[in-house]
Amino acid sequence: MFRPKGPVCQSCGMPLSKDPLGGGSNADGSPSSEYCSHCYRKGVFTQPNISAEEMMKLVEGKLRSMHFPGFLARRFAREVPTLRRWRGRVTSQAARPRPSELQPRA
Repeated sequence: MFRPKGPVCQSCGMPLSKDPLGGGSNADGSPSSEYCSHCYRKGVFTQPNISAEEMMKLVEGKLRSMHFPGFLARRFAREVPTLRRWRGRVTSQAARPRPSELQPRA
């Protein structure tokens, strides 16, 4: 399966290289190496109360609006619960990635 080169946002999965602002920002104004500017600004999440499942829906919708085929949009959205922001949080069975999708990144 295709994997983006370089780091991805640990909240939504967007490649940080695609972020128009180059990534989010920490509280001190320094660039965040973990989160994109859509998810993280000035050291806080832009949507602090969003759940992993809601983020999955948001990601899938955004990818579909960018003309990604539905199967790819769903595939990338299912990665969300594996990202650092969501690890250890309870998600529904439907939101959990399938074991075959948890291959280590090269």
